[in-house]
Amino acid sequence: MKTKNQRANRPSKPVRAAITLCPIVLAGAALPANAWAECSREMLQGLTDAYVAAQSAGQPGMLPLADGAYYGENDAPLDIAEGVLAEALTVDFTRSFHDTTQCAAFTELVAATHPHPYVIHTRMEATEEGEVTTMESVVTDEGDWVFGADVHLEVTRDENWGEIPEDQRDRRGVLQAAAEAYINNWGDPDLPVPHGTPCSRLEGRVSTAARDPEGQTCTMGAFPQPIKTGSRRYVIDETIGAVSIFHNFSWIDAGLGPYHPGTPASQTFRVEGGMNRYIHEVTACTTPKCGRNF
Repeated sequence: MKTKNQRANRPSKPVRAAITLCPIVLAGAALPANAWAECSREMLQGLTDAYVAAQSAGQPGMLPLADGAYYGENDAPLDIAEGVLAEALTVDFTRSFHDTTQCAAFTELVAATHPHPYVIHTRMEATEEGEVTTMESVVTDEGDWVFGADVHLEVTRDENWGEIPEDQRDRRGVLQAAAEAYINNWGDPDLPVPHGTPCSRLEGRVSTAARDPEGQTCTMGAFPQPIKTGSRRYVIDETIGAVSIFHNFSWIDAGLGPYHPGTPASQTFRVEGGMNRYIHEVTACTTPKCGRNF
């Protein structure tokens, strides 16, 4: 990922490739799946508020980090003082999910009017006491997959991700299954995906809602080859029917070899009644526009 100086001028292709290929310490790797401890929603909301404030001020020290906490950008471990969090951004919009079961949180942050625009997805894991143990971001800017912060801002802030009445909320397993079906379909296009109507996808600056705002435009055609998405990390918020999945996206980045596990990507889903309604994607590229003519 780019340092403060590198962000002023986008790195050359070899530099970006070398940085992005650096392996990530998997979120939650130190804990078995059944070791997650529940925590309060209020505490997690405080953490996401602190994150947005820290990013707005360019002051990473505003976040309560645990000793030995992991920080990374685009799958690369990084000194937090050298990352995008140390750059004061003009923050135009944020949306956060709070997962009290895993004690984890997610924030979509759009800095469209900043001189150097960004769309950033950030995932945090925390202790019950409110200290961040893992913080990882997919940081996208000009040259990343169909990047366009201005259009992304316009679309995302008009969507309804409001709280769902308690008696209408889906269980965690239902939410995760709906979101995973979409990604699993990339590897097997015959797998059914529960898309509702309306349903729209937002990838960078591209919104399928432009074709039919009231229709189901989430269905994708088959990729030229089966797509693998490894290293999946989740945040699930039943109160707003939201799912965040961080993963490695194979094939899409033409600058990576055929055996590379994939480029950093983040998918977010709004699920209502077991059906996908909104899907957002941000994907980092090692080469400009992932080497695709789109």
